[in-house]
Amino acid sequence: MTTVAFFNNKGGVGKTSLVYHLAWMYADLGVTVVAADLDPQANLTSMFLDEWEMDDLWSPSPPRETVHGALLPLLEGISDISTPATLMPRPGLSLVPGDLSLSVAEDEFSGQWPLCLDRNVRAFRVISALSRILQQAREEAEAELVLVDVGPNLGAINRAALIAADFVVVPLAPDLFSLQGLHNLGPTLATWRHGWEQRLEQARMTEGLKALELPAGRMKPIGYVVQQHAVRLDRPVKAYARWMDAIPGEYRSAVLKKPGGRNKQVEYDKHCLGLLKNYRSLMPYAQDARKPMFFLKAADGAVGGHVNAVRDCYYDYRDLACAIADRIGVPCPQLD
Repeated sequence: MTTVAFFNNKGGVGKTSLVYHLAWMYADLGVTVVAADLDPQANLTSMFLDEWEMDDLWSPSPPRETVHGALLPLLEGISDISTPATLMPRPGLSLVPGDLSLSVAEDEFSGQWPLCLDRNVRAFRVISALSRILQQAREEAEAELVLVDVGPNLGAINRAALIAADFVVVPLAPDLFSLQGLHNLGPTLATWRHGWEQRLEQARMTEGLKALELPAGRMKPIGYVVQQHAVRLDRPVKAYARWMDAIPGEYRSAVLKKPGGRNKQVEYDKHCLGLLKNYRSLMPYAQDARKPMFFLKAADGAVGGHVNAVRDCYYDYRDLACAIADRIGVPCPQLD
């Protein structure tokens, strides 16, 4: 299973929209994909479903067909996780729906983390639960790729979600807050990775864990994506230039723990996976049509100048999807 988490502890950087559009793009390119909503705010799920569908999904009668529903038997001490329910918005694309109730599991994930060092079997079951749910969803969908949306925080649920990830992409906005977020994100990833390695050592010496499939916890950073920047004559406007210029060095020092080196423009930084323009004018139409911005048609309201914006949006996301795929060893079949 190849799992990519999109993570920034600073909110408002377009992370959920990025996962949503990339999931649709990979399916369009012929890469079978699972989009997993592990953010207790469930914003990714709300992009796929309308309010009536979500009302049915979040029925008060358990178990819900969400990620929390799959966790519930383990959290209640009844059994292990159950098989996660998935939705299929289109062929080749499956969704593991999110749930506001997932937030109540924060204390459980937090409390079980130190118990892993005592070789507590249930602790390992809890901490690896999200990884095993993703694995089951991938197997059911026969997917090549899992994209994971997580919340903008450094809490215990996110730690369990990131342990399930092979790779990490950092969405950024060209502002001071995104740069400050990198100061926390880089050291946190390193701490989580090291902490899980210690726990895996204990698991290898525990007889009751030999049959439990535990994630490797690689969470390797493969680059960043800059979103929501305005451009003029194909260059960032002056208001963003200061923050754009600071991103390459900050990413190297905070996330990769390498010297910042010479100042580089984002466009020429090998760690920049892509620059996404601000397609704000398309988003209301996409939300109404419940489809990605790059699939909008005239019937959806994409007329006049929007036609060129839709086309440009498609190519931007296609190039980004293939750049990520290249870093993680997943081919984009239609572009080979």
